[in-house]
Amino acid sequence: MQFLTSLLLLAASAEAHYHFPRLIVKGQPEAADWQTVRQTKNYQTNAGVTSVTSPDMRCYQMKGASSHATVAAGEELGFVAASAVTHFGPVQFYMARVPDNADISTWDPAGNVWFKAGSISAIPPYGSGESTWPAYNKKSVSFTIPKNTPSGKYLVRVESIALHQAQSVGGAQIYLSCAQIEVTDGGNGTPGPLVAFPGAYQATDPGLRWSYYPIPTSYTAPGPAVWTG
Repeated sequence: MQFLTSLLLLAASAEAHYHFPRLIVKGQPEAADWQTVRQTKNYQTNAGVTSVTSPDMRCYQMKGASSHATVAAGEELGFVAASAVTHFGPVQFYMARVPDNADISTWDPAGNVWFKAGSISAIPPYGSGESTWPAYNKKSVSFTIPKNTPSGKYLVRVESIALHQAQSVGGAQIYLSCAQIEVTDGGNGTPGPLVAFPGAYQATDPGLRWSYYPIPTSYTAPGPAVWTG
């Protein structure tokens, strides 16, 4: 009986979590999981990353993807959330330029290579519901690739920072994936500032904490400012 109860609790926990296995390009979700998105370690458990100093903060990947998507600068790019973003908190998007001589399927985006390209953060008045957190309970999330992003191959990193248990340091859960894309019709911008994962966040960052009482009067998501191009 105790074993059955444990299994049921594990199943319920996994159901409450999520991952991002597919891209949405030109409004159309990909036909299958992990085509252009690197398969994550939580593809079965849906568990999030809880240590911001872990190398899993980079892409949480188990293996690379076999192909990449083509997206024009200035176009919208989305991720499917399976089965939905079931915890409140910000959703952010980072991009890293793949070196010209590197294989996009195997390149390791270590070091200061990531710039923030989009963020879906809190809207006042503050609380723990959908009116504050626009991505909460959504089945997909998206951002617009800045128009001046130079053409080339990139990794696109989506992260959902779940704050439902973030009343103390280390309580935030990060759900993330990295997709492989090629940007076309790009500009001549210089994306930045560039940050590293791990390294961009500290466990004590205010954006990785949440208080149910007293209710916060402000909130800023962790990481650098969004590069708008």
